[in-house]
Amino acid sequence: MAASGTLSTFRLPPLPTIREIIKLFRLQAVKQLSQNFLLDLRLTDKIVRKAGDLTNAYVYEVGPGPGGITRSILNANVTELLVVEKDSRFIPGLQMLSDAAPGKLRIVHGDVLTYKIERAFPESLKRRWEDDPPNVHIIGNLPFSVSTPLIIKWLENVSCKDGPFVYGRTQMTLTFQKEVAERLTASTGSKQRSRLSVMAQYLCNVQHILTIPGRAFVPKPEVDVGVVHFTPLTRPRIEQPFKLVERVVQNAFQFRRKYCYRGLGMLFPEVQRVESTEKLLQLADVDPTLRPSQLSVSHFKSLCDVYRKMCDEDPHLFTYNFREELKQNKSKNQERENDKERSRR
Repeated sequence: MAASGTLSTFRLPPLPTIREIIKLFRLQAVKQLSQNFLLDLRLTDKIVRKAGDLTNAYVYEVGPGPGGITRSILNANVTELLVVEKDSRFIPGLQMLSDAAPGKLRIVHGDVLTYKIERAFPESLKRRWEDDPPNVHIIGNLPFSVSTPLIIKWLENVSCKDGPFVYGRTQMTLTFQKEVAERLTASTGSKQRSRLSVMAQYLCNVQHILTIPGRAFVPKPEVDVGVVHFTPLTRPRIEQPFKLVERVVQNAFQFRRKYCYRGLGMLFPEVQRVESTEKLLQLADVDPTLRPSQLSVSHFKSLCDVYRKMCDEDPHLFTYNFREELKQNKSKNQERENDKERSRR
């Protein structure tokens, strides 16, 4: 340890390369789990630098795999790095890193989708939501198969200020397929504008900070990879419950090539669909002939606010499921057909 009052800089001792670790422990990427290893430490260092100043930070890394980004995080002079890895094959290699960085690396063999991080770091790190972000960061090279459900889960956590966000406006730096990264950051009217764009942007400042060519990964994925940085907003751009916003946005983008009234109509039962959809759009002051991709976050704010009032007036409205109604109608039609067939006999 450095003397009190001086800054100590930690560097990992010489270690086998990531490629050597993969050979040593006979690791192979599992295609079904969409695993891709990033072996170039210059690139992992770049990802970590893009996450911001990690000096004395507490970092939660998801999906560390053989430990490429893990090394770069440890070399960024963090106070503690917590890694959660589901695949037991990677634990011995991560343990080697832990032995090389005494007291700095904590390994959890578990699933990021269910792991509870609320009590993982000291209470003293917590900041008020209105304050600057806490010195807590989430970083990860996510398997493509879990990246979208995981970011949706974390966005709901942002909305509720729980999970990783009990500490405050925890920043996230995560990898996605380039196409998903472009959706997350897509502006109003762009071809990539989607449900993900709105759900991320109403809660966070979202930046596509880096694109990594697929050839940098082993095995090489069919697509390039985008690195996206999220900083939760002090105040969401839509102040309604997450599930309500998600419901409105999902329905709007259901028929993305049609006018927005088509998808938004699915919020309402068939018998009142035309009337209620017109009411929703009129009160929200939204042009029914806009395409879903042309709807801004402000448009969605108005739509969600009006839809909330309509749900308050009719509590059954929020539980309505047009697919369930469609299924019931098909079943009734089938029964009628069967009755007709029996009557002919």
